[in-house]
Parts: sequence; structure tokens; C-alpha cells
Amino acid sequence: MKRRPIADHRTEVAAHVAGLARTETIPVTSGLDRVTSRIVRAPYTLPLFDNSAMDGFAVRAADVTVGQPLPVRGRIFAGDAKSRTLQGGTAMAIMTGAPLPRRADAVIPVEQSDEADGAVRFQHRPEPGAFVRRAGDDVAVGDLVVAAGTRLGPRHLGALAASGVPTIEAHRRPTVAVISTGSELIRPGQKPEPGQIFESNSLVLQSLSAKHGAQVTFVAAARDDGDFETILTAACIDADLVLTSGGVSMGEREPVRQLLGDHGWFGPIAMQPGGPQGLATWKDTPVCCFPGNPVSILVSFEVLLRDALRAVTGLPPVEPSTAPLARKVASAPGKTQFLRGVRNPDGTVSPVGGPGSHLAITAAAADLLIEIETDATELAAGTEVTTWPLT
Repeated sequence: MKRRPIADHRTEVAAHVAGLARTETIPVTSGLDRVTSRIVRAPYTLPLFDNSAMDGFAVRAADVTVGQPLPVRGRIFAGDAKSRTLQGGTAMAIMTGAPLPRRADAVIPVEQSDEADGAVRFQHRPEPGAFVRRAGDDVAVGDLVVAAGTRLGPRHLGALAASGVPTIEAHRRPTVAVISTGSELIRPGQKPEPGQIFESNSLVLQSLSAKHGAQVTFVAAARDDGDFETILTAACIDADLVLTSGGVSMGEREPVRQLLGDHGWFGPIAMQPGGPQGLATWKDTPVCCFPGNPVSILVSFEVLLRDALRAVTGLPPVEPSTAPLARKVASAPGKTQFLRGVRNPDGTVSPVGGPGSHLAITAAAADLLIEIETDATELAAGTEVTTWPLT
């Protein structure tokens, strides 16, 4: 059977999930790690009013002489709404963030003052504007607060809240269902009987989906002998996208391919690991069907689905880089190889573990994928190769 080129299948995957792209209005308080779909501009000038940057005394700088007392004519606290006016030749005690009284042009910190008997003496004469936060110093009405396409972190949320913005337009996070298949699978913590293996694919797919902008709302395991259709139908009730692992090869019990074969495309692609792949639609829900070996799951998501999922959630693609090989690498022709690897202190990269798609533990030592082109059979040490960061 002819193998589909990786680039072609990646394009098909992107088209398969492109319809998941939507936007929604969310409260700023729910914005962490969300991606803005529209520019956010300041609805107010900030600061809203002239205010004090320190606890101290509001004065007119020209009235201050070092060591000479000024009578204290009132105290202004943060949150005071009453408008105040500073009389010439006097001072007013003021707290950080409190509105500056009219005619005052400076604040002297309390540490540079000595208040007693209703008057205050100062150790320094201030320059006009000292410790005063002027209205509009930070932002004016209509100025940019957050650009479109920003993945919101705490600093962005702080700026939005400080600007008085209650809601934002964000790319919607698609809901994802994950189904692992295989009668041999058991949960971690169970005691394995002969022929059984611990199921890890669902956790990998959950974690990868969440890292790249989706929210996983359904997780299940299906045996090879009959319950996959029921579970898949249940998953499609609320999920925007279903990811399956296993059941896509050419064996006698391949429930995913056998159920969905007439509802999409199944076949090999020119990639190792992760050759058997499938794309289908069930109950109007797109389904991405990956092979069942643990390393195949990891590589399939990172190579085929990662950037497509990021695109519908407003995230930019993950960019590759290049690096020289630390040692000679052999590869079988006809398939693009993705070797798990590490970046060495000298900038070279080295494969880790063997080529087997079942080697889940050694894959944990890798921090990147080393891409070996389809027609390569042997690459010498020092050859520049494309590398992809692992999530």
C-alpha cells in the first residue's frame, strides 16, 4: 500500500480540525492562558487622577524651606472622594494612592519629615512633580493594553483589571475526548496479569491537548471486542474533537478502523514511528485516529496535530531549529524518521533510546525530535538536521 507523505497528511489533519476555530467573550478573571482574538484598548485614562506615590505630605515645592515649619491642614487617605485644595504656605498629610489636592505639585515622603504640634518640617526641598503620579502617566483612553493573539499571563491579566476591562474576546478552547483502545490495557496501580500492559496513551493525549490550548472533557478506554462504538458515540455528545489510540492497523481486531473505515481515511503514512493513521467523522464530530504504541502516540501528536490544534486556539506554530548530529545515525529509506533526542552542551544533538515505538520510558529522557529525511540511509556526525522541541 502506498504511503501518504507526511506533509499531505499534516495538511489533511489541519483541514479536519479547522472548523473548531471559534471565539467567545469571557470574564478577565477566567483569562489565564487564554489567547485574545481581538485587540484590547484602554477604556479609561490611567491613573484616573493625580495621586501620591508615597505616604507623606502634599506641598507646593516653592513653599518649602528646609527646617522651616509648615502648618498641616488636613489628611487625605486613599479612596477619599472629597475634593481638596492646598492653601499656600501649608501642607497636607497624604497616603499612597490618595488624590493629590489642587495646587499641590509635589509630595515629600514621611521619612523626610518631622511632624509635631500641628506642623511639619522637611529635610529636603522637593522638585515640582516629586512623588506625584500624574493622570494618564500609564495609558490614555484608546491606547493598546493587550494585542490580539496574546496568550494571557498574570501580567496581562493585571493590566486588564487595572484598566477596568471586565471581559475580553478570546479564542475558544475546543473540547477534546480521548479514547484508548485495547483489551490488554489496565490502569496504573492494578496488578498486571499475563498479556496485560499499563495504559498510558490517554494521559499523554490529555496532557498534550491541554498544553496546546484544548480542554479535555471525556476520557475512556474501550476493549477490542465490542464496546468502542458505544463509547465513541457518548464521547461525541459534548466533544468538539475525539482522539483515539490503537485499533487502526490491519489486524483482525482493529475496532477504530473497522467502525470508522467507511467514514473517513485510514492507511499508512511515510513516517516512523506512527505509520498507521486515520481521520474520520462520527456523529458530525471529527476524529483523529492514532496508532497504539506509546512513542507513536507522542510523535503522532507532536508532528501531525500539535500545530493544527494550536491554530484553532489562536496559538502560533511551534518552530523547528537545526543542529549538528553528535554521532553517525543510520535510517531506513522510504520513511521520515523521528528519533527522540537530547541537545548536548556543545550544541550537538544525540538520539536517546532505540527506534522501537514501545520504548516509553527512554522517550522521557528526550527533549526534542530529530527529523531524518525520507531518502536518508546514513548521516555522518556533524550533519545538520532539523529538530523539533518536545512538549
